Amino acid sequence: MNHSDVTHSTFVLERHIPASRGEVWKAFADPDMKRRWYAEGDQHEVEEFASELRPGSDQRLRYRFREGTPFAGVSITNSDTILEVVPEERIIASSRMAFGDNCISVALITTELQPEDQGTQLKLTFQGAFLPGADGPQIREMGWKTCFDRLEQQFQSKVAPIA
Repeated sequence: MNHSDVTHSTFVLERHIPASRGEVWKAFADPDMKRRWYAEGDQHEVEEFASELRPGSDQRLRYRFREGTPFAGVSITNSDTILEVVPEERIIASSRMAFGDNCISVALITTELQPEDQGTQLKLTFQGAFLPGADGPQIREMGWKTCFDRLEQQFQSKVAPIA
């Protein structure tokens, strides 16, 4: 492989989440909550999901595309290693994504949470190297935006307390 076979890309996503920093943190730290916004989706079936939020721990997501999708039956595996955790403030992880048996990307992902009026500012910085056969930076950014949409919807769908 020569150097031109690798595409490097960095993108930053920011999103206001209408929940306290503690509630947003729980959505990352609680495996059941994280599975709902991070792992599940309409176009794939989750085959494996494990998440633990502590330095040195591994997070693993494997899913298979459903019939009727462009890659029906193909498996995607995302393996992360948690590098740093500052509770309710920051998570830094290394990430490897494989399409079938082929590694298509590696990345450093930094997630930051800042309290603000009426909620939390969520910031994700993705620094990736995309290998031959990869989906590419635009598709990956779109995937993270979709995850953040689902995360935001979890908090927007909370029923207001009865006065």
